[in-house]
Amino acid sequence: WVMYGIVYTRPCSGHGRCIQPYLAQRPKLQLSVYTTTRSNLGSENNVDLVLNVEDFDVESKFERTVNVSVPKKTRNNGTLYAYVFLHHAGVLPWNDAKQVHLVSPLTTYMVPRPEEVSLLAGGPAAQQQIEAEKRPTSALDEPVSHWRPRLTLNVMVDNFVFDGASLPADVQRYMKMIQLGKTVQYLPILFIDQLSNRVKDLMVINRSSTELPLTVSYDKISLGRLRFWIHMQDAVYSLQQFGFSEKDADEVKGIFVDTNLYFLALTFFVAAFHLLFDFLAFKNDISFWKKKKSMIGMSTKAVLWRCFSTVVIFLFLLDEQTSLLVLVPAGIGAAIEGDDHLETPSRGRTRDSVLPGGLEEAVESEKGLEDDRHLERPVAHISVWHLQ
Repeated sequence: WVMYGIVYTRPCSGHGRCIQPYLAQRPKLQLSVYTTTRSNLGSENNVDLVLNVEDFDVESKFERTVNVSVPKKTRNNGTLYAYVFLHHAGVLPWNDAKQVHLVSPLTTYMVPRPEEVSLLAGGPAAQQQIEAEKRPTSALDEPVSHWRPRLTLNVMVDNFVFDGASLPADVQRYMKMIQLGKTVQYLPILFIDQLSNRVKDLMVINRSSTELPLTVSYDKISLGRLRFWIHMQDAVYSLQQFGFSEKDADEVKGIFVDTNLYFLALTFFVAAFHLLFDFLAFKNDISFWKKKKSMIGMSTKAVLWRCFSTVVIFLFLLDEQTSLLVLVPAGIGAAIEGDDHLETPSRGRTRDSVLPGGLEEAVESEKGLEDDRHLERPVAHISVWHLQ
C-alpha cells in the first residue's frame, strides 16, 4: 500500500483547487548550465556557462560532453557547483520570472582509492605499488576532492493536474507555482538524478587539472517514476547522514541504477512474500512446540540433527557475508531450533519414568527410539558428505 501511494497520485476532480501544468501551453524553453564555486547564486557574476541548449524540447533525449574549467579554489580541495536553469528561450535566466533552477555539486570528498596494479605482471609499476603500501598511510587516509563526470537531468512531462488540497509533499518541494489570471499553474518540474553518480566514475582532482570532462544527459520522466526516484534519493541521503560512507551509499545506488525498475519491483514483492512466509513458518513452529507435551511420534535424534544442521547453515551464511534478507531469517530459525532442542528432554519419556497407565506411551516411545537407531547412520553419512 505504501508503494502504491508513492507511485499513484490522485488527480484533481475539478471541484477543488486545481493546479494546471504550464508545459501544456508548449512554451519555447532553453536549458542553461552554469558552474561556480558559490553555493548561493545571487547574480550572473563569477559564473561560467558550460552548456546552452536553445529550442530545448522536453520530449527529446540527448547526451553531450563538455569541458569544464576548474578554478584554482576547486583544485585546492574546494567545491564546484552546477546551476541548471530551465527558462524561456532568448531570455537570460536572471531576467526570467518563470525560470526554474536546481543546484548540484560537481565535486565530492572521499578517501582516494588505491590504483589497481597487477602484481603478477611485475615491472616498475608493481614495485612502486609495493613500496607505496610500505609507506605510512596517514596522507592516503585524508579525503580529497573528486570530480563527478556525469550530470543527469530530468523534466516531468506528464500533463498532470494536481489537487491543491492533496499535493504530494515529495513533489511539492520541486514545484514552483505561478498565478495566471484565475488559474494556478506549476512551472516545469526539473529534477537532477543523483543516483547516477557512482564511485567508480569519480576522478581525483589534481592541482594540475585545469579542465575536466562533464557529460550532461537528459531524458524525460513520468510522475510516478519521479516520485519513486525522489524517495530513493532521500533514502540514500539519510544513510549518509547516519554515517554511511560514500562507498556504502554507492552500493545502495547500484540496486536502483543497475537494475530495471520493473524487475526491481518484482524483486521487492518476491522478497516481501519470502519474509512473510518465513515469519508465518516461525509462528507455526513456535505454536507447535508450545502445544507439544511429549515426544511421542517424534524422533529426539531427528530434532537434534535438524538443530545442528540449521546452526551450521546459519554459520556458513554468516561467514559468506550473505544478505541480511537471508541471514536474519536463518538466524531466527536457528534460535528457534536451539530452544526446541533445550526443551526436548523435558518432553521426553523413558521406561524408568513411566507412570501407571502410561504403558501405551512407553511403547510408542520405544518404537520411536528403534526408528532412530535405524536412521541414525544414513543421516550421519549424508550430513558429513554435505559438509565436505
